[in-house]
Amino acid sequence: PILPSARTGSQRRAVFAGEMQAFAHKAAQQFFGSGINIDSASSFRNVFKEVKEGNSDFGVIPLENSLTGSIHENYDLLLEYDVRIVGEITLRIVHALIGHPETKFEDIKRVISHPQALEQCRDFLENQKGWELVAARDTATAVRRVKEEKNPGDVAIAAREAADLFKLSILKEAIETNARNYTRFAVIAAHALDNGPRKKSSLVYSTSNKPGALFDTLKIFSENGINLVKLESRPIHGKPWEYMFYVDLEADVESDELQEVMKKISESTEFLKILGCY
Repeated sequence: PILPSARTGSQRRAVFAGEMQAFAHKAAQQFFGSGINIDSASSFRNVFKEVKEGNSDFGVIPLENSLTGSIHENYDLLLEYDVRIVGEITLRIVHALIGHPETKFEDIKRVISHPQALEQCRDFLENQKGWELVAARDTATAVRRVKEEKNPGDVAIAAREAADLFKLSILKEAIETNARNYTRFAVIAAHALDNGPRKKSSLVYSTSNKPGALFDTLKIFSENGINLVKLESRPIHGKPWEYMFYVDLEADVESDELQEVMKKISESTEFLKILGCY
């Protein structure tokens, strides 16, 4: 998609957390194509900071994986930072076992990767004997470690493009447990964009701590024919056993025709924030 730059006089910029050729980098490339600078940041929080402080037009963050579930840190950061979701990408995740050209299976002692990648390849890893699993910040960082530490007993799990980047070999491809392995990424910006029709919305809200309070809000969506595609609860910090509810809807809740619906939602909640329409 062609998205405008919020920063005048400079090339558009997008950031993601991790190394080049990590899956978030691939998601950014898929969404933006060419004509934009794609840079890495050291953490999810720094992605949000770069966008909020105007140093980057866009950020790309993972929200959930079809096998291992939600990335809770990013849901919390969406609540904390005043940014907007302006797009989404669903990326098929194919994991490769990557090592030095001379490494044989019987040489392998350690497998380095992001914890989610290790979990997504659990069946393959459990069939191996004596392999130590080591967590890394992201999948491409794991490949960098294997390259720099030069230990033939070390391998990484990452995308095949990371092997190309660091000039290592693919020892085995498609080692994920389930071929239906997808990660959903959000594109964030400092402000909403006017870039065509918006078919989906993300909200976060809290309700009073009484029976049926959450149901009352969901009933409003149902009665107005609005399809709910995700509901995620997160604890409210400092309020034990109270929760924020993250909701994805197949509708543009900022459209004129849904203002009456959103007024009812606002009246039924104690806190409401529209995270984005896209």
